[in-house]
Amino acid sequence: MENTPSNFINASKAPEPVGLYPHARKVGGLLFLSGVGPRERGVKEIPGVTLDAAGNIESYDIEAQCHSVFKNVRAILEEAGSAWENLVDVTVFLTNMKADFQTYNRLYAEYFKDCQPCRTTVEVNALPTPIAIELKCIATI
Repeated sequence: MENTPSNFINASKAPEPVGLYPHARKVGGLLFLSGVGPRERGVKEIPGVTLDAAGNIESYDIEAQCHSVFKNVRAILEEAGSAWENLVDVTVFLTNMKADFQTYNRLYAEYFKDCQPCRTTVEVNALPTPIAIELKCIATI
């Protein structure tokens, strides 16, 4: 596989990466997305998150974060030449499975009712920014 900037995707409508990685990479007929959270491009505040003065999460709205993360995934897919309907595998990271799974699962069912990719949902202790959900996706091109 050739490792050139031509297979790196940095979507103009997706939030800036928090490290050295592209939003996605094209490999053959597949598109691999890096972890996508609910942050918005060019904005410091995270949808549905209230932070204290030290930057710790005071409260968050998992519904607002779900809508935002799904919007970000769609933006990356479309800019890379793929589409929502081309998703084949989704790994979901939640920071509080017990509190958030029911809401996330309801919204996931609304967004994914027509394409139904394979899905794995796991709980993690934390994510790199003060968010409650992140998606790792694979799609066809």
